[in-house]
Amino acid sequence: MANKTEETALALAEKTAEEQGVYIVDVSYKKEGGDYILRYYIDKEGGVGIDDCESFSRALDPVLDSADPIDGNYTLEVSSPGADRRLTKEREFLYYTGRRVDVKLFKPLENDACGKEFSGVLTGFSDKTASIETEGGTVSVPVKDAAYIRLAFEF
Repeated sequence: MANKTEETALALAEKTAEEQGVYIVDVSYKKEGGDYILRYYIDKEGGVGIDDCESFSRALDPVLDSADPIDGNYTLEVSSPGADRRLTKEREFLYYTGRRVDVKLFKPLENDACGKEFSGVLTGFSDKTASIETEGGTVSVPVKDAAYIRLAFEF
């Protein structure tokens, strides 16, 4: 989260998310065209559907109206983070620990253990570095060195 509005919006929504059985992956507040959009990305075990997004939005709306954290008009949007979303924030890495990820690096790591593209299980995250268990062992990937780290499609 980049700004105070997003931090406040997250804090206001945490209780509602817990009550709804969802996790807030990210919050963004941006001007798109001439309109301001407050967007929540939610997830839960097994994934979220449109009904989950609608239910969370309906439950959150009165909380935001009461707290009135944003001056002026804005549109509230709630969606899933998307199947091919890049993990970029510590909050996301911590939430998805234990899940399989696909990694593409700008260049191979110093020890070239995995090449530029590989998959593995996200086992931890600290100091802006993801720990990923691969067939060849654990690899430490600084986020800045990755073109992307994203959840792998599991069928």
